[in-house]
Amino acid sequence: MLEAMQDIQGQLDHRRIAIRKVGVKNISYPITVLDRAKKLQRTVATVNMYVNLPHQFKGTHMSRFVEILNRFHGEINLESMHRILVEMKERLDAEEAHLEIEFPYFLRVDSGREAAGEGVGVGEYRCRMHGSLGEKDDLTLSIRIPIAPPRPQPGCEGLPRSLGHWGTAEISLRFRRMVWIEEIIALVAQVTRHDLCWPGGGRDEETGCVLSVENMAKALGGKLQSHPDIRWFSVRVENLAAGFSTFASLSGGQSIT
Repeated sequence: MLEAMQDIQGQLDHRRIAIRKVGVKNISYPITVLDRAKKLQRTVATVNMYVNLPHQFKGTHMSRFVEILNRFHGEINLESMHRILVEMKERLDAEEAHLEIEFPYFLRVDSGREAAGEGVGVGEYRCRMHGSLGEKDDLTLSIRIPIAPPRPQPGCEGLPRSLGHWGTAEISLRFRRMVWIEEIIALVAQVTRHDLCWPGGGRDEETGCVLSVENMAKALGGKLQSHPDIRWFSVRVENLAAGFSTFASLSGGQSIT
C-alpha cells in the first residue's frame, strides 16, 4: 500500500527562526474595481501576496495563495480585500497577512484646452492598494497622477520646460470612509489647473506664484488635509527635468504652510 503523503511544509521546525515574508509575487490577474461613473471597471493587475512564517513551521503552501485569490474572482473592493486577508491569515496559520495589488485605472478627462485643439481624452493612472492584517487591519491606497499644467498665460514671459507632461504626483492615503479614485484625480486637477507661472515667467519666487515642486506639493497637501474622509496622507511631487528630476514630499503629520 502507498503511504499517505506527508505535509512537509506544515511540520514543526525546531530552529526557532521566523521568516518575515514568504509568498508569491508578480501574479498577472484580471480584476474588476469600483468605478464611480460605470460602477465597475475591468483591468489587469499585478498581485503580490505574502505572510509572515512563525518559527515553528518549516514552510507554507504557495499554491494556497492563488487558490484564495481565485475564490474571489478578481472582485477588488474594501470588503473583499479584508476577506482575502482574513482567509490568508487563517489558512496559512500566519500572524500577519499582506496583499498588494497594482493596476492601471482609466478615466475620461477634460484637458480644458479646447482652444489648443485638445479636448476630452482618456487618462491612465497607476493605482496600488496595500492591505495588511495583523492585530489590526490597515489599507493604503496610492495613485500616481500625471501633472500637465496649463500653458503659460499671456502675462508670463519665457517658455515652459515642457509643453505637456510636467511631472507626476503620487498620492498615498488611508481613509475614514471610502474615497473614490476619481475624487483624488479630480482633486489633483483642481490644483494643477491654476495660474502658476512657469519658471522664468517674470513673477517673483517669493509671491508663491511660480510653478515648482514645493508649491505644487503644498497646494495638494492643503487639499488633502481638509478632506473629511482622509485620516492620513502623503504627497510626492516630481518634476521631469532634462537629465535629472526634482521632487518635494510631505505627509499628513507635517505642517503645511
